[in-house]
Amino acid sequence: MLSISQIKQIKNLQAKKYRKEHNLFIAEGNRLVQDLLQSSIQVSKIFYVESWTPMIKNENISYQQISKKEMERISGLSTPSEVLAVVKVPVKQIDFKISESELVLVLDDVQDPGNLGTIIRLADWFGIEKIICTSGTADAYSPKVVQSTMGSIARVAIAYYNPSKIVEQLANKMVPVYGTFLKGENIFHKKLSQNGVIILGNEGNGISKAFESIVSHRITIPSFSKTDCGSESLNVAVAAAIVCSEFRRRTAMDLT
Repeated sequence: MLSISQIKQIKNLQAKKYRKEHNLFIAEGNRLVQDLLQSSIQVSKIFYVESWTPMIKNENISYQQISKKEMERISGLSTPSEVLAVVKVPVKQIDFKISESELVLVLDDVQDPGNLGTIIRLADWFGIEKIICTSGTADAYSPKVVQSTMGSIARVAIAYYNPSKIVEQLANKMVPVYGTFLKGENIFHKKLSQNGVIILGNEGNGISKAFESIVSHRITIPSFSKTDCGSESLNVAVAAAIVCSEFRRRTAMDLT
């Protein structure tokens, strides 16, 4: 049976203040929890209802069976799942060295948790292992982001730095730095390298001046709308999907 103190501690992790204070986050759902159990991320405790059966059981993790009513009390979902995990936030220091075939995403103050979660999932799909975030980017370990990654949070390294630190590091690297802009070279016509950095900007303001100064290749996704009344821009997560897909498509063509 859960104590009032336990319920409060778990519910508090919905808020960034307490996640930062305790260095913990929550993950809900069978697939997400199973992915975390198979990753290097440290799961602290698992709460589950009787119907849940783990694929693997780690003796170093504390498991506690609770009732469905108790799961409803600690869950942040409108429809609680069978399992909830309390997980340690991984301390990530990303190596700014970029190999000959490596792509790295840099997120410049991406604010929307849904966009961030989708971008993490996209990175996993396209084999991008590192995402570097500015300190103003949404918290990758908020419940909404974690849930929307569909388990990809377990496989993609995410680190936060001050923008000046990122700019300083990337300015000293001899790798292509691509930035997504409304006005730039058509990505479908431009020659793309197999490695490099792709910077994705804020939903409302785009790429900041600080990052713009280190961009060596300004790229854009052209509109094919037949009217002048089409969308002014693409959602940042949609843009990320198109850009990552085009980079990987070129790599696949080079290998054939």
